[in-house]
Amino acid sequence: EARTAYRRILSESARKLNAQGSQLGNCIEKARPYYEARRLAKEAQQETQKAALRYERAVSMHNAAREMVFVAEQGVMADKNRLDPTWQEMLNHATSKVNEAEEERLRSEREHQRVTQLCQQAEAKVQTLQKSLKRVIVKSKPYFELKAQFNQILEEHKAKVTTLERSVAQAKTRYSVALRNLEQISEQIHARRLQRLVIRRASPVGAETSPRHAGPESEVTKGTHLGTQCPPTDTLSVLSLQTIASDLQKFDSVEHLLGLSDATSLHSDQLEEREPRRGGQGHFKHHRSVSL
Repeated sequence: EARTAYRRILSESARKLNAQGSQLGNCIEKARPYYEARRLAKEAQQETQKAALRYERAVSMHNAAREMVFVAEQGVMADKNRLDPTWQEMLNHATSKVNEAEEERLRSEREHQRVTQLCQQAEAKVQTLQKSLKRVIVKSKPYFELKAQFNQILEEHKAKVTTLERSVAQAKTRYSVALRNLEQISEQIHARRLQRLVIRRASPVGAETSPRHAGPESEVTKGTHLGTQCPPTDTLSVLSLQTIASDLQKFDSVEHLLGLSDATSLHSDQLEEREPRRGGQGHFKHHRSVSL
């Protein structure tokens, strides 16, 4: 938008200046050397002011360096500091500063004299042209005043465009840096995800053996492992079987097992002989279960 405004003002100023020039005629070209000399004189005056500031700064630095040399000399001349290397070093440093300041002062003084002479010459030329071109200068004055106004407006818009271009360049630099940082962060995230995926897919030691191809030893190990992790109901069953076994060892008679049947029943002849002795209450067959 700033560039568009600058181009619009530039085209508008050119159109108005051409219209003004067509009305005034050739007096504009005759008076142009005077206005050009005024422009050069103004620039020379600005350069003279800058040179004067540089000269004043150089003189101040030279005076400060001379004061530093004076302080260093007073410190060295003291009785207790004659052999102190610190004061000697300070004096040498101050002396070198004085020499540098003196060179800068002379250089700025010569520059100031040169630009002052140029400014005086430019002012003299302006005075000469003003006397010789007085009539055409007065006649072409509206054109050059309008041109000065448009030049000031264009300079302001040009400065604005330059500032915005600098801001855009800085923003592009920050944007590129941010993109590089985001790219690095993305690469780090992908690397972490890949590392986690590799860790998850890594199989533990001994997991290569499939249960389908496991041998008898694996079955035994599996059974032992399952036995250690059996639920509490299985543990109670084992305890009840152990209780039955202890009861079988305690009692001489197995009449309390009457009615129990199993595929592996044992017929005891001694039990059949004992039945008539106990009262001849019938013929009973006792079965002992051994499936523990």
